[in-house]
Amino acid sequence: MTHGGIESVLVAGRGPAACAVVSACARLGVKAVAVHSEAERTARHVRLADDAVLLGPAPASESYLAVDRIVEAARRSGVAAVLPVPPALAGNARLAAAVTAAGLVWVGPDAEVLDRLGGDGVEPASERGLLAWVTDDGLRYPTPVQRDRAAGIARVSWTPEGMTADRAPALPPTARRLAEVGWRGLVTVGIDPDGELAEVAAGFSLDMAVLERAHGVDAVELALRSAGGGGGTVPPGGTPRAAVAAQLRATLPPGTAGRVTGRLPGGPRRDGTRDVELVAVSGYEPGDRLDGWYDALLATVSAAGHDVRAAAGAVSAVLSALPDSGVPHDGPDVSAVLARLAAGSSVLGP
Repeated sequence: MTHGGIESVLVAGRGPAACAVVSACARLGVKAVAVHSEAERTARHVRLADDAVLLGPAPASESYLAVDRIVEAARRSGVAAVLPVPPALAGNARLAAAVTAAGLVWVGPDAEVLDRLGGDGVEPASERGLLAWVTDDGLRYPTPVQRDRAAGIARVSWTPEGMTADRAPALPPTARRLAEVGWRGLVTVGIDPDGELAEVAAGFSLDMAVLERAHGVDAVELALRSAGGGGGTVPPGGTPRAAVAAQLRATLPPGTAGRVTGRLPGGPRRDGTRDVELVAVSGYEPGDRLDGWYDALLATVSAAGHDVRAAAGAVSAVLSALPDSGVPHDGPDVSAVLARLAAGSSVLGP
């Protein structure tokens, strides 16, 4: 099988990222078992999955981030592997070791590698970064990214101008050594002002859609290939293109619940006027409850085009056309960043 022979996985995560992973598993013919807390028994990622397992009470520390409960859920479900979604889980060396000790496949870097590289499970915070799939032969699909961090989180990330098939991205020397130290699978790194690695993260960071759109590959397939021992076989990707990814977040006060009443962006589409391919992934559908216990990420929208302007314009058009969602969100702020990118501005300040 093209994804390393893994036929079933426990998808450890929630929200739009877990929805995207579950949908990818369906495309690949891999059984996906979701996990959920008592507060999210009917969440969208649960409805999309082939099966689901209750982890525990609403607090994330007692459910989504509880190592022992995740491993026990995997055992009960009968899956072959555990596929951690957010960096908080994918970078958890204790979880990786526990999964392996239970006789299951861990879809990510080995526990000792995570421990050695200080895998603290945080999204890289640097304004510059790099995405890649790390195999025995080195970095595949290396994709430089830039990020807008005006809000303290990467609301928008994109490939720098000039990324083409005949122009390989400049890589920090330390990034090239990731394969040598044993890292396998997806990686998201931050790059400091001196050009060296600032952070290293496993899992499906919010930037990962940039790599997928830029190269026309499926990140879940890449992760499963590595875990199944087929990491050296490179899936055919498309000609590298400029890519942009944006996230839409609710702006409800912390701890405040809400209810989604309007349809959020979702599904693949093509914008023929801009020659842009676009993918939107929503974590909620009309009628779904947005629980105050968890991260308020509503949806992600990513696009690939012949240049950053076209891709940013397409993403901006989707977010600008949103109907009333029933909960307040940061769509206008994100659209303002995208508008500056679409206008060719390299300065993201007001």
